Amino acid sequence: MTGQKQIYKCEICGNIIEVLHSGAGQLVCCGQPMKRQEEKTREEGLTEKHVPVIEKTDRGFKVKIGSAAHPMAEDHYIEWIELISDGGYCRKFLKPGDAPEAEFETKAEKAEARGYCNIHNLWKSE
Repeated sequence: MTGQKQIYKCEICGNIIEVLHSGAGQLVCCGQPMKRQEEKTREEGLTEKHVPVIEKTDRGFKVKIGSAAHPMAEDHYIEWIELISDGGYCRKFLKPGDAPEAEFETKAEKAEARGYCNIHNLWKSE
């Protein structure tokens, strides 16, 4: 069973999808079941550069990936940052060389964030 906002990745071609509606079926790509990307908040040696850090601003929220900036090299970078608040969500896609951060305009008072590393997968704010 899939759940709303779950992330799945094809281990063969690298396709990544986010579930919009829950369902009972199995997600398949390239003839194989897709692998669910579990949201991580802690992992030995990786936490300081992967857990999203949220800061409230006058216009909404600023999200930085890691308490120490995550690398943004061709072979290791944050692909996207997502802010979830008030039942909705926004995503900013990044590329190598960009800063590992994003600003989101919202009137929400509370939010959580997720970031996706091309090597270490899905991370969420604590």
